[in-house]
Amino acid sequence: MLPNPIILTLFLLSFSNARVPENLIPIDRLRYDFLDLEETLWRYVLDYVDNNVKEGEIDVNGPEVELIRRFEEFGNKIQAVYPYDLDSGLDHLESVWPLQLALADLRPVYAQYETFRRFQRQQTAPGRIPAPKRAWTDFAEAVLQDPQDYSMDEAMERVNAIVVSGGLFQGVRQEVEGDMICDTKQSPQQVLYNLYSTITLTELKGYSMIQFSYMLLRLYGEGNFTTEAKTMRKRYEERANTAIEIVKQSMRNASRQLWNCDPKKHIKGETYEEVTQLLQGYVQNEVDLNPEGTCRENCAEYTYTKSHGCYKNLFCQQQRRCNGKIINCHFYDADMWICPADPSSGRRYEYIEYENGRVLGRKQACTRGTTKVDSWWRWLFWHCSYCFCYCDEQGPNSDRYFNMRPVLANVENNSVVTGLRFVKHNRIIHIQIQEGKLQPRGNIDPETIKWKPVEDYKITDKNIQSGKDYHTMSWEKRAFDLDDLEGDEGYILTGVRFKEIGSHLNFEIYLTKFDFEKGKLIPQSSIWKDNPNTDSSIKNPSLRGYSNPVRLTKVRLNRPDIPTRSTSPSVPDSSTDQYIEFTNTDIDKDVAQTTVPFLDAQKVESFRPVPLSGAGVFHKGRDHFGGFVAPKLITYDFSKHLKAAFPEEQVN
Repeated sequence: MLPNPIILTLFLLSFSNARVPENLIPIDRLRYDFLDLEETLWRYVLDYVDNNVKEGEIDVNGPEVELIRRFEEFGNKIQAVYPYDLDSGLDHLESVWPLQLALADLRPVYAQYETFRRFQRQQTAPGRIPAPKRAWTDFAEAVLQDPQDYSMDEAMERVNAIVVSGGLFQGVRQEVEGDMICDTKQSPQQVLYNLYSTITLTELKGYSMIQFSYMLLRLYGEGNFTTEAKTMRKRYEERANTAIEIVKQSMRNASRQLWNCDPKKHIKGETYEEVTQLLQGYVQNEVDLNPEGTCRENCAEYTYTKSHGCYKNLFCQQQRRCNGKIINCHFYDADMWICPADPSSGRRYEYIEYENGRVLGRKQACTRGTTKVDSWWRWLFWHCSYCFCYCDEQGPNSDRYFNMRPVLANVENNSVVTGLRFVKHNRIIHIQIQEGKLQPRGNIDPETIKWKPVEDYKITDKNIQSGKDYHTMSWEKRAFDLDDLEGDEGYILTGVRFKEIGSHLNFEIYLTKFDFEKGKLIPQSSIWKDNPNTDSSIKNPSLRGYSNPVRLTKVRLNRPDIPTRSTSPSVPDSSTDQYIEFTNTDIDKDVAQTTVPFLDAQKVESFRPVPLSGAGVFHKGRDHFGGFVAPKLITYDFSKHLKAAFPEEQVN
């Protein structure tokens, strides 16, 4: 009697009630599920054979079709979880020789499994033309012993040897934490995690084909094969157990940070944004720097003042006046030629050339013509000098605002943060989030990935307040805290925001507890986390509830030029618990006309979306350049979930 598919299904399900270990990563769960399925199918095969069904009774609807249908269903499950090519995410690692050796053995297995998948569809498709028995046995024999003496099991043994003693994961980690960090679009741990998944998945595919072949040949009476199947199972489990601790150790030691290197070409508004005219070089005569209109002091006396007038409509009449604070004036020389900049550029000057030969900025063709500016004497006693100062002026030309409103993923819809970037909207700098829907075992539904629009408001809107909705930078309040923030175990990133702590702009992350196995957020558990160690928290430690705060150290910019002028790529030069002050570019290099650092506006997102344990902001640059403040991601630590879990073997 031929098996009824419904009865077969009930038979299979009756052996699937074992308790499955929780919190396995997807590939480890697939391995567990297949081993469970394997035991069930072997019972079915042995039960069928023990009923003394003759070969002639096995027709087109026979047990081999039901058998391959089960393998097809499992193949569909694999495809749903891992719809990727073999070397997806590993294509920048050509120089890692152990990996290339491993791929040389993995590729034939991958190709053979694709043949297996086509064979599955051919045998189970409606209206199919039944394949003769020889076609089935040819496939099984090709799997068990390739005509060219290629053994699938031996190939897996060689790959395992490369993992265990060939330094595969150590070599890959060294590369992705070094020269290749800019190419992978993954954190180093992610690369190792994907490599582990690739190897384990390919081995699972090979192992499943071997077991299918043994089952099929047993059905056809070509031999017993239960001993071979048990031996293969034992070797398969031993390889998994041997490799798992090495892989876990490599992953635990690998960085989980993901950030962007410099683009090939810097494009304002696309790859970077600027805080504009926060502090800008400004030339003003001493006579206009005090309310009495005198020239009795020297430039250095004017450390904090403002423009009190325009004496006799001299040079002051020919330039845009500073209507804010004028800070830290200096005297360089009495007389000069000033090359004015195009007003639309945001600069005041292209360069200044003093009579003593000193040039501030890059001297080149002056399209608007130079202006001669000379200091003068008053009554032979007082020298009315032109001072070089810094202008701190709020206004329509100065974009110095940072959004302070929380930026949250839709946790009620089970969405989490998967990416970050800086954007400027309505002259306000925002940190924008990418979000996606969390799924079981740390997966993110790629169909739900989207960038959440930033809030659409202006500083001039009604009921919008500085210090509440946005932060306003100034000479006194231009410190930007640089921190790496990470949640406790069991929490993932669901939001970010900036807040003020004293004169510092401080980064904060929003974390939500989640169930790894089910892929469900627990919204009521959400919390904010920050690093409040600033000058303000030291002066007022009880303000933040920290009794022993540690003072942040400053990232100092050494005579910085415009960042985009650097011919060398930026490198990270800050660490957590530091801060940087937005300031002007160097006087000699740029006439102090540009505010630095810039903000890296590139999308920081993973090659494949993953949940995040945290995020941070850091500075990257080169010596003598202003560099960039940029966001970084801290990917979820999957190493703690790696486990070679097996169901108890019950095949007799």
